[in-house]
Amino acid sequence: MAEGFLKSFDNNIEVQSAGTEPALQVNRTAIKVMKEVGIDISKNKPESIERFINTGWDYVITVCDNARESCPVFTGKVKNRLHMGFEDPSEFKGDDEQVLNEFRRIRDLIRDRFHTFYKENLK
Repeated sequence: MAEGFLKSFDNNIEVQSAGTEPALQVNRTAIKVMKEVGIDISKNKPESIERFINTGWDYVITVCDNARESCPVFTGKVKNRLHMGFEDPSEFKGDDEQVLNEFRRIRDLIRDRFHTFYKENLK
């Protein structure tokens, strides 16, 4: 979701999203809640962080607490390493409507924090 928001703020910045344990496909509920705000992430593919480990980056941003702890050391040049922790909505337990609302809550938190980051650091 963070990648989708950053690209929606500015299509001239390079954004890559990767995980320490990527799923086989993007979570369907994440796709649904992002579509609600006009962002299509349905064609995104989960990537392993290993693919980008030797690449130089202006920012490496971890978004899940477990990723912060298990994020490998990048051998490429990283100018800034940041952590913006969010709960993983896919781990939320509840009925379908409760899960959907949790995804929306986390989506909105991600949008707000990354918009602030974009305005303060990339604009």
